[in-house]
Amino acid sequence: MAFASPLRSPKSEPIPIDARAADHLRYIRETMERAAEFTAVPGWGGVAMGLTAIVAARIASRQTSSRAWLTVWLIEAFVAVAIAASSAATKAHRGSAKLLSPPGRKFLLSFTPPIIVGGLLTLALFQAGLPSALPGIWLLMYGTAVVTGGAFSVRIVPVMGFALMGLGAIALFAPSNWGDAFMAAGFGVLQVGFGLWIARHHGG
Repeated sequence: MAFASPLRSPKSEPIPIDARAADHLRYIRETMERAAEFTAVPGWGGVAMGLTAIVAARIASRQTSSRAWLTVWLIEAFVAVAIAASSAATKAHRGSAKLLSPPGRKFLLSFTPPIIVGGLLTLALFQAGLPSALPGIWLLMYGTAVVTGGAFSVRIVPVMGFALMGLGAIALFAPSNWGDAFMAAGFGVLQVGFGLWIARHHGG
């Protein structure tokens, strides 16, 4: 009597050990990138931004029209963006890192929305004839951007954001002629102080 031989499942090909190692390394690298901090926050760039803000506050306080005052601060905003972008790129390059690494992209995506909202509020408030509210709004929105972006950076960054937000909250209810002083204190003095801390403790 003939017996049918049991069916044998085809032997699966063994996975080469070097392929498994490559997969493990890729997983480790991606995990580290997700957990890494955005360290290219420019300390010395922050100092430079703070100094230009102090100069801008001095110039803005001498303007006789709201439009001229706003123009001074808009120019300062563009100068600050240029300083921040170039100094962050330089710091990232010096540290052999990519500015738009996964932590960098998270920082940027979290930082940008409050800045956009601040820009829209600037237009709306200025058209409504309420330029005196802008210093408080600017400090609050920039502080919020620093807090949200700083969640993916070194710990001192969100602390700076909360300090800016606190100053902005006070500025909203302070006399309107104190606006430039609050701007000099927040965008100037605070930025310089925290910039020096970051430069000394986090690589420039």
